[in-house]
Amino acid sequence: MYPQIRIHLSLLTLTIVAFALVALFLGVYQFNDSILSIINNVFTNRSAINDSDFYVLFELRIPRILMSILVGAGLAVAGTCLQGIFKNPLASPDLIGITSGSILFAAVTIVLGGYIKDFVPAIIHYSLLSLMAFVGAMCSTVFVYKISSHQSKTNITILLLAGVAISALCGAATGLLTYLSTEEELRNLTFWTLGSIASANWDKILILSIVIIVSFYFLLGKGKILNAMMLGEKDAEHLGINVENTKRQIIVFSALLVGTIVSFTGTIGFVGLIVPYILRLIFKSNYVIILPLSAFLGAILVIVADTISRTLVAPSEIPIGILTSLMGAPVFISILMNYKKSL
Repeated sequence: MYPQIRIHLSLLTLTIVAFALVALFLGVYQFNDSILSIINNVFTNRSAINDSDFYVLFELRIPRILMSILVGAGLAVAGTCLQGIFKNPLASPDLIGITSGSILFAAVTIVLGGYIKDFVPAIIHYSLLSLMAFVGAMCSTVFVYKISSHQSKTNITILLLAGVAISALCGAATGLLTYLSTEEELRNLTFWTLGSIASANWDKILILSIVIIVSFYFLLGKGKILNAMMLGEKDAEHLGINVENTKRQIIVFSALLVGTIVSFTGTIGFVGLIVPYILRLIFKSNYVIILPLSAFLGAILVIVADTISRTLVAPSEIPIGILTSLMGAPVFISILMNYKKSL
């Protein structure tokens, strides 16, 4: 690992801790005791903690902060890897249909859930929305991947076009379900598609942590390979790199990351676009550096966005997807302007 990466990782880690502590102390609820005293009493005198204080701190705020860190890291790494194999700074999980498939299956659950629940075990009724959203993400990814693969090779251009097609198809189906929904279903569907981390809990954190650990194990070490692929796939193959296996792993684990995240939080856009772009401005296209850093910067971005979302108009909450879109749109325009100048 380059010495400069260690320095930047250390600084970003301290920044995450700082923002996490700020988020911990911000909120509408007024604790009966200081937060530090409550945390101390957990280990020394549990009975001295007010039940409401304990619930807000350990069941709402801390899980939400941890979920923000995991969500930001996962989306940023997935976006960075996809931009690497596409060799395009505009690439994101949305482009290959991951998000649209998840939204469609979530819409099916929200609008037609009353009929679906009759055919599934009662034990998964509570998590049916998350499960269906995840299944939708994986189904759309498999469909797009099958279309773009021929003789064990994946055509990135066809993959992108297939993603656009499946996104349009899923969008049309989601629009039809939106049209058929009742007022309450429409409200739930709208809030879900705009994204929120309010539903964070320890079970979701555990599942997402496992998914991120497994996915990062395969993705974070791809920096040198992605650098080689920037020269061209044939040149990378001459260097002894299994290009097809790399593309397959990145697509599968990016879909796993994004599918799991979207199933828990709804749509949180632009994180996978903003983070690699910012890092690329500083470190150029050196994926050895920007891949690990993207996880930390993504975590910071989502912590900040989520803290703003729940405090700006308290006690109400602004969907986090709106805030990340407001942050991402100017960056997207900036990318387009820079690309225009390079023509």
